[in-house]
Parts: sequence; structure tokens; C-alpha cells
Amino acid sequence: MIRRFTVLAAGVSLLVFASAGAAQHDPESSDHLLTPQTPAGQPQRADGTWGDVELVGSVRLADAENDLNADLTVDFAGKYAFMARWGGSKCAGPERGGRPDADGGSYVIDISNLSAPREAGFIATHQDTLVGEGQQYVNLTTPTFSGPVLVMNHEQCGKNGKGGWSLWDVGDPLKARKLSETTGDFTIDGDRVRPHDANMTHSAFVWDAGARAFLVSVDDLEAADVDIYEVTDPKKPVLLGEFNLSVGFDDDPPLDQPGLDLTQTFFHDVVVKQIGGNWLMLLSYWDGGWVILNVNDPANPTFVDDYDYQSIDPELLAQTGTSLTPEGNAHQAEFSPDNRFVIGTDEDFGPSRGQVAFEDGTFNAGMGSPAPQLGDGESVTGTARFVGRACNGDPAPPAAGGPNEIAVVERGLCTFSEKLANIEAADGYLATVIMNREGNDLVNTPCTGTFNPFVEASIPVLFVGRDEGFAIFDLTYDDAACLDASPQRAPIALGTIGDELTLTGFFDGWGYVHLLDRATLTDLDTYAIPEAMDDAFAEGFGALSVHEVAFDPVDSTRAYLSYYSGGLRSLKIKCPNPPATAGCTLVEKGGFIDPDTDGAGPDPGGNEYWGVETRTIAGRTYVFASDLDGSLWIFSRRP
Repeated sequence: MIRRFTVLAAGVSLLVFASAGAAQHDPESSDHLLTPQTPAGQPQRADGTWGDVELVGSVRLADAENDLNADLTVDFAGKYAFMARWGGSKCAGPERGGRPDADGGSYVIDISNLSAPREAGFIATHQDTLVGEGQQYVNLTTPTFSGPVLVMNHEQCGKNGKGGWSLWDVGDPLKARKLSETTGDFTIDGDRVRPHDANMTHSAFVWDAGARAFLVSVDDLEAADVDIYEVTDPKKPVLLGEFNLSVGFDDDPPLDQPGLDLTQTFFHDVVVKQIGGNWLMLLSYWDGGWVILNVNDPANPTFVDDYDYQSIDPELLAQTGTSLTPEGNAHQAEFSPDNRFVIGTDEDFGPSRGQVAFEDGTFNAGMGSPAPQLGDGESVTGTARFVGRACNGDPAPPAAGGPNEIAVVERGLCTFSEKLANIEAADGYLATVIMNREGNDLVNTPCTGTFNPFVEASIPVLFVGRDEGFAIFDLTYDDAACLDASPQRAPIALGTIGDELTLTGFFDGWGYVHLLDRATLTDLDTYAIPEAMDDAFAEGFGALSVHEVAFDPVDSTRAYLSYYSGGLRSLKIKCPNPPATAGCTLVEKGGFIDPDTDGAGPDPGGNEYWGVETRTIAGRTYVFASDLDGSLWIFSRRP
């Protein structure tokens, strides 16, 4: 889940969504139950499962509500699961764990009876401090500390929130002991501009290398967003190095593929594993794809390989026959147990992309969601009018001067939804075009980049590069000036009329998964649920993007996906000539979407899955999935 926040750094207001590049999105609720298009011969059972998926048990949290939970992890003994508290209706959550001001943290769920899990406790974080993508359970065996540790990432949701990451001794999860709290990187480009708080951290991962242990985290606030620490003594972490892979690393060329408009490269998620005697770090780097580094010496990682997106989106072409460039959005990935494969997920909340035609030509555009989508081939035509930055406290956007006008707003300072609320209050606009802001090296944001922003609105919203926004008003664009980190406002008077615009939508599908050859990081196959590539499901069925993947711990041919409103999916890797990887494909074998027949899920049924984890317990593999709406689900494979 990509979610970044507005912060004040070095006196410059930055929308720190290190992508700014994809879906700045809380996923749309599952307000319509998706009836799955299951593989032939696999009817959905009364409990919501089909194929080889068996529902074992579930528990709904006492304070369950929409968009409450995030990632999960499970101990190795099969006794406890930990589910992150990430959101809820307000930043200020209920009183928990002796900390009446605690908002985020981790629910401790007793799973010793897998068919009847129960909520058992809560590990509270600092006020306004959330836990999202980065929960992990790991055993440390260093000379300084031996025992199980729970890793949490931290992002802020209020003025008192903290960033960084925390480590907890969970030898007894009901009496967890703090080892390190909200620690991390306190500098931006070498300057300590946040004297009391560590930079917000989207994910974190710990690996035990024997006598020493290390942690890698995603720094939300810097272009050098790969931060590596030594945590041999988890009470005294030491920062070893900060690295920016997007601009080229260890003689590797930059990860951008500008010819495919894949320029939003930033670190999002990570795993580390020892393979063939080497410690390999697998990084998901959004539009930059997946990257493998050798971290035998974590202070001096070396480049091994990276992934390049194909020129044509292979899954969209296979399911619809449409040839469009890929969207990027490498979100998360895992190595297979036998190390032959990587499965990576592309998270994409925008099922459509836009095109803007004006007097001098056309250019591609991102499309905001859950704002109304322009369907495949659907167009809106109107005259451009500049409405400024449209933030609260700025001059109010002027009303449309006629029945066919399109607002052009400048990105910056406030959320997209705030801008749109003010534009809609001005009344009369058919649609809005958001123009990118000035560049900023701190967050790797090219002025000319486009993406699909999260924006709530009642009119269509498209996003264009700053150069293209200037062209709409016949202005000369200077990229060097734009890339200057100092704040700039577009030299356009409020209310200025520009060219006539035609905004057109093109369906391009929701996010899906890639099967990669680990040795070459090249595509072997891709997989998406059928509805994700069908424009009939572009609206009204929740977010049909994949989120995460987890391999079966003992079977390298089996993996499981958390698919937001698409539910849980069970996949099999089928290879014609094993152990060769050539010709291997992904085949759906089963799945689950909650029909809400027992009242355990959010009315009127359906799921919003975030995390998926697998564990082998008493010789059998179990699959655990976290629903954003406050439930833990447990599955196994049918014999």
C-alpha cells in the first residue's frame, strides 16, 4: 500500500510520497461483493472458497472498522499472529495497552486453535504513529540478544506522530518488551532537519547473519531511500549506510525507463535471503522494477541484477488484445523456497489512464481514483482555465466562465482531495487537470513525471507533467529551473484561459503479478484475475489490484496472493521441463471471497486484503490473510 504524507522539511513544503508515482490511495471499500470468475469446474462454495483453498478459521477484531488494519506476520510456533493497526475512522484510536493516547500498534491474536483464533492483546505505539507495510517476526541469535523480535515500521497520521521503526522482544507477546522505539534516520541529505523524529519509514526487514544482525528500511523522505543498519544489539542500532539506487548504483544504469514513461523510481519493499552462500537483498523499486543487491557486507552493498519492464504490458495484451506500455509499480516480491523464482506484485489502483489533446498535439496523463473514471474511449472537451494551487488559505479558484471549462490546478502544499473540494465549490467545471509541481531531489520527483493520484472528487481528474501544463497555456518550460529544489509557482495568473482540451480515457487494467526467473530477473509469465482486465469492473467493485505474495514455505510451485477486493488467490507454477524455468506459467488453483453468510466480514461481504503470510504448522501449510476492515483469516490447501 502506497501512502505518504505531507511534511515540512528544510523550510520547504513537500508532498512526500516518494513516488508521487503511483497510487496515493486508501483502497476503495468493497461496497459491492465481487462474484469471482473462477477457473472452469471450480464453483464458489457456500463459505466463499473455491478450488484448493480451505477456510480454517477467522476472527473479527472488537473495534473493527473500514481501513483499520495493514500487514501481518506470524510466529514460527503457530501460537500468535500480529496484525498492524494502520488507520481507522480517525487518527486517534481507542485506548489500548495502558497508553490512552496510542493510535497505532499491533494486535496480538492467539492462533493456537487455528479454527477459532481470538484477539489476545495489543502492542501500542506512540501517539499518532501507525504501523503499515513493515511487520516482521524474526528470531535473533546474536551474542547480544537471543530471542524472537517483532519489527514494525512507522508513518505519522497526526502532529504527534513518529517515524522510523521499532523492535520488540516478543518472547511473551502478551508482555512485549521494547528494544528500540521509533529509531531510524534523522537526517535528510545529511542535514538534521528533524531533530526529534526519525524519517517516516514505509517498510523494514531484519536478517540474522549469525554473529551479526542487520535491518534495511524504506526512508520516505530521501532520494537515498535504502537505509541499512546493524542491529546486533537491537537496543543500540547503528546506521551503516544510505543508498539511492534510482540514479544508478555500483555502475548499474539508472532504473528509470523514460521511453515507457516509467520515471517514478523509489524504494517500496524488501526481503533478504541467503542464497548460494551470499546474502541477497530483493528490493521492489516501483517504476524501477525489482533489484537484487549482494549484502554480504551490508555497509557496502554491490549490484547483482535488476528488472526491466517490457515495452508492451504483457497481461493487458494477453487478456484484452490492447497494446499499451506497462505502468510499473513494483510493489513487493519474494524468492521461492528453492530460489529458482521470484514472484513480484505490481500494485495499481488506477484501472484507466488518460490522454490530453490540445492545440499543439497530445500527451499521456495519469487518472485519479476513486474520482470518476473516463471509460475506454470516453472523452470530455472544454476550455482550460488556470485555478492556481486551490489549497485552503490560497485565493479561491474562480468559477467556470461557461458550461464547458476544465480546471487546471497546480500540484503542491495540500492534498489533491482538498484541491478538488475547492474547485468543485467554485462550480461549473467538467473535469480537472493537475499539473506537476517543481522538482525536488529529496524525493526523486521529476517535474515531467505523471502518475495516478488518489483523489476523491465528483468529476474526472487527470494528472500531467509540468512541461505539459505549461504547454496548455503556451508557456516556455525550463526543466533545469523546475528541478531547482526551491519552491516555485507557475507564472500563470489566476483565471487565465488556455487551450481547448479533450480528455480521453483508456482502460489499462488493475495491478497484477509477474513470475520471474531469479537468475536473470526476466519475465516467465504474468497473472491477473479476469475482472482486473475487464473494463466492466473498473468501478463499483472496490480495488481489484493485487497487493502481496507469499510462497508456500516447503513447496516452491505454490504461492498465495492478497488481492484487495479480489480476495485470496492460490497459484501453482507449472513448468514443462523442471528444473528448467523456461516455459513456466502461473495457474490459479483456488481462492476465497467472503460471502458474509456468517456475519464475520464487512457488510455486504467481500474483502480488502492487505497482507498474506504462510507458515508450516504440524507438517501442514497454513495461509494467513489480513483484511483492512478488521479481520484475520486462516486458510489451508485442500488435500
